[in-house]
Amino acid sequence: MLALHGKGVSSGIAIGRAFVIKRERISVPEYAVPKELVEEEVARFLAAVASTRAELSEIRNHIPADAPLEAASFIDTHLLILSDTMVSEAPIDDIREQQWNAEFALKTQSDRLIAVFEAMEDPYLRNKKIDVAQVVERVLRNLLNPDERENERAPADLCGRVVVANDLAPADAVALKNKGIIAFITNLGGPISHTAILSRSLGIPAIVAVHGATQYIDNDDELIVDGKRGVLFVDADDIVIAEYERRAEKIARLQRELDALRTSEAVSRDGVSVQLMANIELPEDLAAVHQVLANGIGLYRTEFLFMNRGAPPNEEEQLAAYIRVIKDLPGRPVTIRTLDLGADKRIDIEIPITAVNPALGLRAVRLCLQDVALFKTQLRAILRASAFGQVRLMIPMLSSLDEVSRVRDIVAEVQADLRQDGHGFDPDIPIGGMIEVPAAAVSADLFAAHLDFLSIGTNDLIQYTLAIDRVDDTVNYLYDPLHPSVLRLIAKTIQAAAEQGIPVAMCGEMAGDSRYTRLLLGLGLREFSMHPAALLEIKKIVRDSAIGELRRQAAEIMRARDSRTLQALVERMNGDGEAETEAGEI
Repeated sequence: MLALHGKGVSSGIAIGRAFVIKRERISVPEYAVPKELVEEEVARFLAAVASTRAELSEIRNHIPADAPLEAASFIDTHLLILSDTMVSEAPIDDIREQQWNAEFALKTQSDRLIAVFEAMEDPYLRNKKIDVAQVVERVLRNLLNPDERENERAPADLCGRVVVANDLAPADAVALKNKGIIAFITNLGGPISHTAILSRSLGIPAIVAVHGATQYIDNDDELIVDGKRGVLFVDADDIVIAEYERRAEKIARLQRELDALRTSEAVSRDGVSVQLMANIELPEDLAAVHQVLANGIGLYRTEFLFMNRGAPPNEEEQLAAYIRVIKDLPGRPVTIRTLDLGADKRIDIEIPITAVNPALGLRAVRLCLQDVALFKTQLRAILRASAFGQVRLMIPMLSSLDEVSRVRDIVAEVQADLRQDGHGFDPDIPIGGMIEVPAAAVSADLFAAHLDFLSIGTNDLIQYTLAIDRVDDTVNYLYDPLHPSVLRLIAKTIQAAAEQGIPVAMCGEMAGDSRYTRLLLGLGLREFSMHPAALLEIKKIVRDSAIGELRRQAAEIMRARDSRTLQALVERMNGDGEAETEAGEI
């Protein structure tokens, strides 16, 4: 029996035989095309793009009606990328002007586009470089071996199989799910990879970052996939198989219980009410929000309105997007985060790029305060949208009170302009700040006195506190939400908000991770914002918990002096091991 370990990104148990996808790494040739053959080369490129579009559209058209929204949205994103000028048009210019072969022209343009995303600090946005790479890989495969593409396709019937691959594009994942596969294993990936997000949405177990999986596992090997613990067993003995069959039956029962909680309130056993909000990136994400009846939107990322375009969206375009979300959630709060991009990521802002490390440079609120015209346009749209519902304005990456004062001054100027222009808005719109820089967490009491609410962005807070990049495979093992320094910053922020009498939320991944729910409840957190797919599991944990007891346990955890003791106390709080609670199984 062989045990392999990776990052469990979609909980559940799967037992089945392996189907291993091994693809050769694409080697892109570079050569000059004779002038008389240039138009033939253009035609070859256009044919490959058309074939790729047909493949994606075919998969898109065969998505079941009851499939989660993400399944279609990922493929729609890839179709949009395929239509992007840098992918579908700029290579043609290079073929004609430089006489490059189609493969090299496409790779050159895609490398430029990927570099834009790689420079982004926000991991959700940086992860979009994978979309570009996967679309380009499809086109390249159609260019290099169009006659062999049929041989790469998986069999029509993969019922009960566990797919093992280096990585999976969204279209491949959806197509494989339609063929009956029961789990994903990939060499690469992380908690926000496409495989991770889709597997959670599709409700199938998945483990990513299982380095060497495609080398160690052969077709038809008997596999056990533990998506919660990130453990993969190859050719396990009868005792292990029997134990995991028991666990699988239990998880299936628990999932039915979660589905039944959809209309229930998130109230603890001792009567404490908790708000469970959703994170969204696009108005199209709202279907998933309605499926779980979230209390509102705790984080609306607005960056996608600005991405991959030569000029920023105007006020009316932004306003339309915001109103669409607000009107779709009448009576529920919508927290709109202002632009969290940097000068290094936008080609239309004439600011010299001097930062060696863009993550520590001119980005988020810093950029907005330097490019006030850009900021005011977005503020006008958000303020005008506030006339249509409960809008909260959230400022990212605050690190000083001076930034808060300057933001409030600009908001006041925009409000005065809107009054003069005759536009309606909420004059008392709540203005909050994201606590994601350690300096802000240390001084959370000062920020709480000048803001209407706080929201803890754990993704960046953990990275900045521990000085690691969580999407870098060489150091992401150091990414630890339970590091004592991280927990102290979180606790300090929650306490500062409570003392000031303002709401505090958490909108990072930690908020949607069931391993930390009880600890955060014990520390006093009462508003969680997460991916909609995680909401029902968090709701069950809230309903099964007694907050008074969690407070006592959390205080003991905060007194722990070493990571091993702290981890053991958190596991005991969660009831791990033989005494594991039902919610913890999922």
